Amino acid sequence: MTLSRHAIIIGSGIAGIASAIRLATKGYQVAVYEANDYPGGKLSEIQKEGYRFDAGPSLFTLPEQVDDLFRLAGKKPEEYFEYEKLDVTCQYFWEDGTKLKAYSDLNLFAEEVQNKLGEPAGHIREALQKSAFIYDSLSPLFMNRSLHKLDTWTNPQAMKSYLRMGQLGIFSTMNEANRKQFSHPKLVQLFNRYATYNGSNPFETPATLNIIPHLEFNIGAFFPKKGMHDITMSLFKLSQELGVAYHFGQKVQKVLVENGEAKGIRITGKDHFAELVVNNMDMVNAYKTILKEEKQPKLLLKQPKSSSALIFYWGIKRDFPELDLHNIFFSDNYPLEFEHIFKRGTIYEDPTIYLNITSTHKADDAPEGCMNWFTMINVPNNQRQDWDQMIAEAKRNIIHKLNRVLKTDIESLIEVEEILDPRTIESKTSSAQGALYGNSSNNKFAAFLRHANYSSSIKNLYFCGGSVHPGGGIPLCLLSAKIMSEMIKE
Repeated sequence: MTLSRHAIIIGSGIAGIASAIRLATKGYQVAVYEANDYPGGKLSEIQKEGYRFDAGPSLFTLPEQVDDLFRLAGKKPEEYFEYEKLDVTCQYFWEDGTKLKAYSDLNLFAEEVQNKLGEPAGHIREALQKSAFIYDSLSPLFMNRSLHKLDTWTNPQAMKSYLRMGQLGIFSTMNEANRKQFSHPKLVQLFNRYATYNGSNPFETPATLNIIPHLEFNIGAFFPKKGMHDITMSLFKLSQELGVAYHFGQKVQKVLVENGEAKGIRITGKDHFAELVVNNMDMVNAYKTILKEEKQPKLLLKQPKSSSALIFYWGIKRDFPELDLHNIFFSDNYPLEFEHIFKRGTIYEDPTIYLNITSTHKADDAPEGCMNWFTMINVPNNQRQDWDQMIAEAKRNIIHKLNRVLKTDIESLIEVEEILDPRTIESKTSSAQGALYGNSSNNKFAAFLRHANYSSSIKNLYFCGGSVHPGGGIPLCLLSAKIMSEMIKE
């Protein structure tokens, strides 16, 4: 293959790496410029005193999106990247002693719900059928194509979706749909949780987001055998084999635009030229910094941002056999928790806790007899709150809640600690206000208020990543790279 054109990618998040692979297979000579000294963006890792933590995304769905990149490059995915399907997707705990296992076998899960909550098993099957229906109706339109091109709206699949509008949950909230579907409030809460997968509020976001359980239950949740960080490293390795050049510790100052066309980038006064530029940096911060001299998409920039996260990475010097890879400890007042996050900009005193423990599946992630706890709560994005005080209070509340449910003394077991909060998320990943998923999805028009995968005013400037269409999370970030690359002719 003759390399005749150059492409520059700003940022080596998972979408940036995927974009590099796709452009390299089209014959481009690709250079990636990254401000940090490591690839992966949020999908990185922390190693400390014998413990290893996946620092960012912890749930792996739609693994074929990763496999496709290896096949595109003519490689066998299993020679680079291995994963396994989970038998239990998640465990759920409530303070009254109720505990549910979300089995990947839908019949087992339905029976579990019926036995523990008295909810008819058929309600689970029906809900997941509805979720599959939404996915089959909307994924070809919203996940695999640009919403900003006319042919997206005039193709046969779009026509089918128009006829199904009333069945897709556009006109009700997630909570309203789940209350209608389920009789037990705990099951409503469990399915409302899926709003947090893109940083939204289930009491405001449209019921269309009930598409998400389909990925986890009907298709499956998976675990990379070397941990989530291996998604980054395996694709990073593949891209290097394809000739992609990485330049770390290189913070881009400006996108060079001449006569309405992107020509390259500037770093510490030096210009680097290319036939096309792909921005993987958070869209909002990109327009505030490297594109500040260009036309601003004001409507998109002022959209409310998604929630953020507060994560404690704890090395725990004890084994808890009752815990699995994914564990949720629910708040007793979900509406109030989300009111604190999205209305008050604070952290509720009884937060829902997500506990990810990769050492349950990858033993060398913690010393023998110990566990690596990725302990996360959803929090507001950074609005210049007093985070030091909020973090201290949240830590106390998290420990007290875990102590009550697990009947233990967590604080005495913590021998390693690292903390990630909205401020450090923003500084490390350039995510505006530390929002994990760019704009929130708390209204029915949110899908249409994401930046396109290309610039409408600057020729040869493209966008990928969680802050643009189709959204945040590993699968959607990978799809953003696919949509972007399909706009570019070989």
